[in-house]
Amino acid sequence: MRPLSKFQANKKIQIVFCDIDDTITTNGKLGPESYKSLWDLSRDGIKVIPVTGRPAGWCEMIARFWPVDGVIGENGAFYFRYKESSMTRVFAQENNVRESNRKKLDQICDEVLKKVQGSAVASDQFSRIADLAIDFCEDVSPLNKSDIQKIVDIFVANGATAKVSSIHVNGWFGDYDKVSMTETFLKKEYDISEIDDSITFIGDSPNDEPMFKKFPLSFAVANIQSFINELNHKPSFVTSLNGGEGFTEFQKKLTDT
Repeated sequence: MRPLSKFQANKKIQIVFCDIDDTITTNGKLGPESYKSLWDLSRDGIKVIPVTGRPAGWCEMIARFWPVDGVIGENGAFYFRYKESSMTRVFAQENNVRESNRKKLDQICDEVLKKVQGSAVASDQFSRIADLAIDFCEDVSPLNKSDIQKIVDIFVANGATAKVSSIHVNGWFGDYDKVSMTETFLKKEYDISEIDDSITFIGDSPNDEPMFKKFPLSFAVANIQSFINELNHKPSFVTSLNGGEGFTEFQKKLTDT
C-alpha cells in the first residue's frame, strides 16, 4: 500500500467504483468539495458508480440525481441505473426469495437487540429490500469491537453473511456481494468481462476488502488506516486525507493526470 502521491497511471482510468460512507462523506455529510469531485470526474469523461451498503430507497435517489452512471446498493443486492429518462433495476435475487429471507432477518434482528446492548436497527432500515443493517455508531453511542463482533457472530450463527462497514453491520442471506454485482454491472451495462487498470475502486473499511482483492488497481482514503491490521487484501494506494477530502485528493490525481 503506497501513498497516492506515488501513483502514476499507465492508462487513463475510465471507470471508478466508490464506496459512499466515510469515503466520499465526512462525519456523515456529503460535503460540497466531494460532491463537486463527482461532477469533475463525470465532466472528465470518467464514469462513477457508487458501491454501498446503503438502502434501495437511497440508491433510487442517487441514481436519478447524482452525477453517476449507476449505483450498487445493499452490499450487492442490486444495481440501479438511470439513463435516458429510464430506470434499470437488476436484482441478485427474485422477490419471493427476498421476502422469505426477510422473515429470517427479522428473527436475527430480535436476537441482536436482545444480546448486544446499545445496538440498534439502522435508521435507514425502512428503505431496505434485501438486508438487515445494525447500527453500532451512526445514531448510537459507539460500540466496542467485541460487541461489533458479537453482532457479526449472531448473523453467521444463523447462516447469514455479515459485513462490517464504518457505521453498520450489514447481514443478508445469499451468495452475492459487492464484487459479484460489480461484475454483473460491468457485463450487462458495458459488456466488460475483465477488470484492468482502466477500472478502479476506492473505499475505506473492512467490507471493501473483497473489492481491494478483486481490482488490480484500488485506492482507499486515509481513514482505512484504522482497519489496516484487519485486512489481508489492502488497496494499492492510500490518500493522505480522510473521507471526502481524501476522495477529492483522489479525484484531482485522476483528472490532473
